[in-house]
Amino acid sequence: MRIIIGSDHAGFDLKEAIRAECNRLGVNLADAGPASAESVDYPDFGAAVAGRVAAGEFDRGILICGSGIGMSITANKFRGIRAGLCFSPEMAELSRRHNDTNILVLPGRFVSVETGLAMVRAWLDAPFDGGRHARRLEKIRLIEERQLGNRVNG
Repeated sequence: MRIIIGSDHAGFDLKEAIRAECNRLGVNLADAGPASAESVDYPDFGAAVAGRVAAGEFDRGILICGSGIGMSITANKFRGIRAGLCFSPEMAELSRRHNDTNILVLPGRFVSVETGLAMVRAWLDAPFDGGRHARRLEKIRLIEERQLGNRVNG
């Protein structure tokens, strides 16, 4: 599995901790930035990660900003992206099992590093349950198609 991670300045420390944990676990992780905790604009990094997941360059992505809201809004503008903002390992697991999220969004100012790492592990380990959940995701896909029509991401 190929995963890409990105953050803004408020999520930088958690991003670095996740990078270290993924290295320890042997997860194939690319870093879209930023390279420091200097102030940056979250849409730039959210679009970089979501665009590459939407294009199929990566299987999944992880985004972190202060509240997680800005990154969620940005990522979900991309066709085929199912970005879920989570605050607990249980939410992260359910986001995969029920919603087949391909981007995990974390609120860097509202979760500890320990909780953030537990969420990433739960999200990486959880499969998509399919069944009734697949039917619901198909409905979401059809809504997305109607709303976006033939518009191109970006």
